[in-house]
Amino acid sequence: MAYVPAKLDQVLLDPTRLSIVALLAASEWCEFAFVRDSVELSDSALSKQISTLRTAELIEVRKGYAGNRPKTWVRATAEGCARLDGHVRALQDIATRAAERAGESG
Repeated sequence: MAYVPAKLDQVLLDPTRLSIVALLAASEWCEFAFVRDSVELSDSALSKQISTLRTAELIEVRKGYAGNRPKTWVRATAEGCARLDGHVRALQDIATRAAERAGESG
């Protein structure tokens, strides 16, 4: 049987987007400020990344109020979680194959 590598997800090649989806995949709904602080982004930078991830259907966004304050919550979609898993498998595969090659030459 021929070797078929797992595929890297083009959207998740960006380390910031990968960090956001990994954070969200490990939780339910996360408030915008929590995500912003966790990945150390400005509000505007996080908004841009959220827009990209939402367009790619990796996350969903819910807006509402906590008391009378507007809030935004985000979470990974089922597709987002699946694509993250595939991307991580592809990265692991790359690392494993590199280590095997290094072992063969050393």
